Amino acid sequence: MPTIKLILEYDGTAYAGWQRQPDQPTIQETIEAAIEGVTQTHVPVIGAGRTDAGVHAVGQTVSFRIDRAMTPYEWTRALNAHLPDTVVVRSAAIMPDEFHARHSAKGKLYEYRLLNRGERPAVDRQYCWHIHKPLDDVAMNRAAAALTGSHDFSSFQTQPTDNDDPVCHLQQLTVLREGDRLRIEAYADRFLKQMVRSIVGTLVEVGQGKRPPDSLTTILNARDRSAAGKTAPPQGLFLIRVDYE
Repeated sequence: MPTIKLILEYDGTAYAGWQRQPDQPTIQETIEAAIEGVTQTHVPVIGAGRTDAGVHAVGQTVSFRIDRAMTPYEWTRALNAHLPDTVVVRSAAIMPDEFHARHSAKGKLYEYRLLNRGERPAVDRQYCWHIHKPLDDVAMNRAAAALTGSHDFSSFQTQPTDNDDPVCHLQQLTVLREGDRLRIEAYADRFLKQMVRSIVGTLVEVGQGKRPPDSLTTILNARDRSAAGKTAPPQGLFLIRVDYE
């Protein structure tokens, strides 16, 4: 059976995350329903990352196998005709049999968006975290530098989790200011449960002067979630892309 790869964009505001859950709308359920609408066959789909409730994506990758002869163009057009306005297939591809959206992934890029001004947002209220007091982005970048590399990120992992390996290779963690907006970009081979949001919450505390920049090394070495800052809210987080060989 052909293996199909989809690149998805979605607004996660109204969804209980990626993974199918009873009696709650999820992205996985929405995609599977669209495939069934096109093919009259229920097919389980695999996502590269299990985004949380309220988290968005512009480059989520999905894979599934199905005995159906359709071109990538036909898959894109047909699925988008069955999807709600909040989810869209940006592209489709026919992949080798061994391709797996999650296991074949070599790296993921997440972006967290902050609005740093006195006035609350109106238009972007579901797509950023509003911090009304000034943030020191220079101090936040100094703190971020301590987290790059291969480390045990247990201090930034929300429990409970089914992940037995807390070591991730964080290749990039950068705080970028554009006027009153900050973007925190994080690229790694893998991420733990709510790891990016936990890191962002801790960096914000550094930016507010509540923690010194050099405290991140101590937090990392503690391997204890209680050592780090609060978890940033979900609406500011975007899965930008997933990389494969």
